[in-house]
Amino acid sequence: MKLVISPAKSLDFETQVPTEVFTNPFFIEKSKIINKSLKKLSPKELSDLMAISDKLAELNWQRNQDRNFETNAISAQARQAVFAFNGEVYTGLDAYSIPSENFEVLNDKVRILSGLYGILKPFDIIEPYRLEMGKKLKVGMNENLYQIWKPLVADFLNKEMNENEVLINLASTEYFSAVDTKLLKSKIITPEFKDYKDDKLKIISFFAKKARGLMARYIVDNNIDSVEDLKMFNVEGYAFDESLSTNDKYIFTR
Repeated sequence: MKLVISPAKSLDFETQVPTEVFTNPFFIEKSKIINKSLKKLSPKELSDLMAISDKLAELNWQRNQDRNFETNAISAQARQAVFAFNGEVYTGLDAYSIPSENFEVLNDKVRILSGLYGILKPFDIIEPYRLEMGKKLKVGMNENLYQIWKPLVADFLNKEMNENEVLINLASTEYFSAVDTKLLKSKIITPEFKDYKDDKLKIISFFAKKARGLMARYIVDNNIDSVEDLKMFNVEGYAFDESLSTNDKYIFTR
């Protein structure tokens, strides 16, 4: 079993990481090509592309200019992906508290989809960046990032997984759209997390994002390989609802 999650816009390159072990992103040469297109954009163009403030645009313009993709050292400007992202999903995952004896399971099961890097293993080393998958950045003959990553990411997953393995989709729609599911050999299960509010079941974005991280952590902590074991997820009040679920969509409610 493997799972995919989205990256986060918020980054943490200050907290001390608990390990010096790192790996290199698989598609680093493609990332360099994408970065060349980013470097051509002015701060104003970055602001318009990503709908960010002038201050953030200046920061990321400088990052784009400085990025050198040196992946042979841990520094203030490079760290393992799972410790670099800092959003609700990563609050749920809480990678900093994962025991070192579980790092092998973490690195084996978790994959992070990325606009700049395509797909990352948790210990792949990255530099600070801002590039959402859904932004229409033209790179060469490609009109957007999906055209670049869809076939590559699917092929990467196919080579990592056998036909009997299950891929757990804990990514957002924006990011999972970078996986060409028609090319995938493995079965895909997409968990959804719903809360009762005003006597109705609703997907509440903040809670759903955190729950994706909580499930990723549950899979790592328990080395889950069975969909039946996945159904036993019961963290922070969520429980599997068989009556609402289908073969490829598992609904968890609280």
